[in-house]
Amino acid sequence: MQSGMTPPPGGSNGHHHRRQQVSAMESGGDAPGAAARRRFNWKAPAIVLVFELLESIAFSGVALNLVVYLATVLHGSTAFNAAHVDTWNGTTFIVPVIGAFLADSYWGKYRTILASIAFYLVGLVLLTVSAAVPSLRPGTACQMGASCAPATKTQFSVFFAALYLTSIGTGGVKSALLPLGAEQYDDDDAERPERKQAFFSWFFAAINLGIFIAGTLISWLEQNVAWALGFGVGTACLLVAALAFVAGTPWYRVQMPTGSPLKDIIRVLVTAFRKRRVRLELEDGAAAPLHENDDAKDEQRLARTKGLRCLDRAAVIVKGEAAAEGAWSLCTVSEVEGVKILVRMLPIWATCVLYAASLGQMTTTFIQQGMAMDARVGGRFKVPVASLVSVEVVFMLLWVALHDAAVIPLARRVTGRPGGLTQLQRMGVGRFLVVLALGTAALVERRRLRGVSAGGAAMSIAWQVPQFVLVAGSDVFCGIAQLEFFYGEAPAAMRSICSAFSFLALSLGFYVNSLVVTLVAAATGRPGWLAPDLNAGHLDYYFWLWTVISVANLLLYMVLAARYTPKQVAAAVEPATSD
Repeated sequence: MQSGMTPPPGGSNGHHHRRQQVSAMESGGDAPGAAARRRFNWKAPAIVLVFELLESIAFSGVALNLVVYLATVLHGSTAFNAAHVDTWNGTTFIVPVIGAFLADSYWGKYRTILASIAFYLVGLVLLTVSAAVPSLRPGTACQMGASCAPATKTQFSVFFAALYLTSIGTGGVKSALLPLGAEQYDDDDAERPERKQAFFSWFFAAINLGIFIAGTLISWLEQNVAWALGFGVGTACLLVAALAFVAGTPWYRVQMPTGSPLKDIIRVLVTAFRKRRVRLELEDGAAAPLHENDDAKDEQRLARTKGLRCLDRAAVIVKGEAAAEGAWSLCTVSEVEGVKILVRMLPIWATCVLYAASLGQMTTTFIQQGMAMDARVGGRFKVPVASLVSVEVVFMLLWVALHDAAVIPLARRVTGRPGGLTQLQRMGVGRFLVVLALGTAALVERRRLRGVSAGGAAMSIAWQVPQFVLVAGSDVFCGIAQLEFFYGEAPAAMRSICSAFSFLALSLGFYVNSLVVTLVAAATGRPGWLAPDLNAGHLDYYFWLWTVISVANLLLYMVLAARYTPKQVAAAVEPATSD
């Protein structure tokens, strides 16, 4: 009840004022909050999108061919290469969470990106040098039939130092670039949500277009011309992106860091536990007064929502309660609601992990299925099996165009909502499409196995196109909506951290995938469903298993989405005036 949100006796809690002091000038010497009040300028999000495209080319030029470089240039063993690639990938998707914490708590998004670019450039330059200087890599000439000598400890050390500097750089950029771009649309664009929605769509498209360019042009340069040239092109892309980002500084709307959100989360939980016996109603049945800091004009105020009432006690004003600065006895309604938002998002995020694991079949079992099929197209041209993953990026770009040009306008007319489908609805469509994709893959594999048992010709790899098209559509609907959801629902002080949830879900999805493979291999024995010779196995059963898992995940998501309470921003408090 809004009327109950009155300041406590003796003044408001002082830690909000400390936050504004911590929010030092972040860009161009502006006072706190001044940068965030700049009017929208299309140049700012355009620079962010170009930056993401070039950064995606630079990063994917390293990531897509990393295992090939370790095997063919540094001559690492199969086990060594697999272990270090997995470790590097895990680090790359964990760093954004750390970078997001720094962006939200201390440095701000703009400074976090600048610092990350410095690590990124040093890493890519060192990577290029390690591939170009003969003394920093093993000799390339090996006798026929003889094993090549692996790289020395010094050569491995230089390469991995460059690799992990790159990981730190890309992690910092991933954590802060998207929230910074989305902030350009806040406040002034409340009446035109389709503009921000389009930004998320094209940010997603920029990521995947970069992957496509790296997977085709950069990969070809690395493997057919020179590794140093491929790494060098990626370095040049990031350098151009960095210069453009710095040049765009005058146009950015920058929000100030507000101090560590982790402390506020702990404060709410501890205070609610301490006041667990406090009643939320007064003796006369009226609602107990709740504390809100109406003086913090630059902070986002959240309205009280139903549910999780046990946390509301942290904001109840107890008669005679001390409100000294730093005391852990009273929180604001906005702080309590911020914790509620995180608690409500966690179950939704858990379904994102299973969804990421389902989507991961595209780069593993889908490719294995394609390897057992006839890769010839038109009778003579042989399609590289892994190229369908790159073609899937083309499908995604087509889905993005269809999504923005047809689906959203149609949904807008049907629902009457400016944004068409809600973020939760689009995430549901994405989860439904991945079910269709896995079911399609199972049917294709079943038909392939029947053809093999009948002694017929190998099945054409073109039969895989429908499942890749469905996966692309699923990724567009769900991937874009997840970016919007975790950013939009997050409290203002935790937007970078919540935006990093998508990367964390992707990382954990890989681990879930590995766990399921291990369990299936143990349960089905030899040769098992995932036999080395797919003609002797039952990959179709494995696809059906993932279809069932995805259906269960979809049903769970539908229940959680139907019960989800979205964030509610409180009405602005008008300043008091005197006659």
